[in-house]
Amino acid sequence: MTDIVRKALAEALGTFLLVFFAVGSAVFGIDKIGALGVALAFGLVLLALAYSIGPVSGCHVNPAVTLGVLLRRGITVPEAVAYWVAQVIGAVIGAAVLKLMTSSFGKVTDQTGALGTNDWGKSISGGGAFVLEIVLTFLLVFVVLLVTGRAAAPGFAGLAIGLVLTVIHLVGIPLDGTSVNPARSLGPAIFAGTHAMSHVWLFIVAPLIGGVIAALVVPLFDTTPGTLSDEPADVDPTGVNVPD
Repeated sequence: MTDIVRKALAEALGTFLLVFFAVGSAVFGIDKIGALGVALAFGLVLLALAYSIGPVSGCHVNPAVTLGVLLRRGITVPEAVAYWVAQVIGAVIGAAVLKLMTSSFGKVTDQTGALGTNDWGKSISGGGAFVLEIVLTFLLVFVVLLVTGRAAAPGFAGLAIGLVLTVIHLVGIPLDGTSVNPARSLGPAIFAGTHAMSHVWLFIVAPLIGGVIAALVVPLFDTTPGTLSDEPADVDPTGVNVPD
């Protein structure tokens, strides 16, 4: 198995698990665990994935993160394309299992009413959701790029990333359900019907813009001395290595 295939498989599996367990926490139990419980599910799942598949692929499990890392020259274009394809496939499979569980086969009640899809209209306007997703994704990618850099404290990247994703969901869930991840939004939307598909473009475009902005801003705050020849021990193994 080639290195890029191994990384892509890790991204596909990671995104599948993120969608099934984190989105699934809303679909199966938001009426009981509430927004706080769902936010914790997202953060804890990502934290666990960071320490398990992080050493393999960097644990992006998010096209916006991959775009940010690509712009910071942390991965090559072929790797990024493989990651994006794998992430979408993983998200679609995860959403398909959720759909199966809420169908006549699984007979589980979908407590979100829309398979955990993102939307705007009731609590926030389309324009508001667009700005919200840019800002929330900016924070996520900003933190990911900085805590996995060479100046970060080794071993703590996964914790920081999991915590920031939890906070992001605490803010976003009451408004648009929180995307910050195009794959996470696209997967459930495919199975949720025409309304979800007609709105999913926002949750693809806005997070990608947020990732781009984060990649452009990070160098202003990266005070790491040295060059790419620095010892690899200075880099957190739970995240992708990005250049200084």
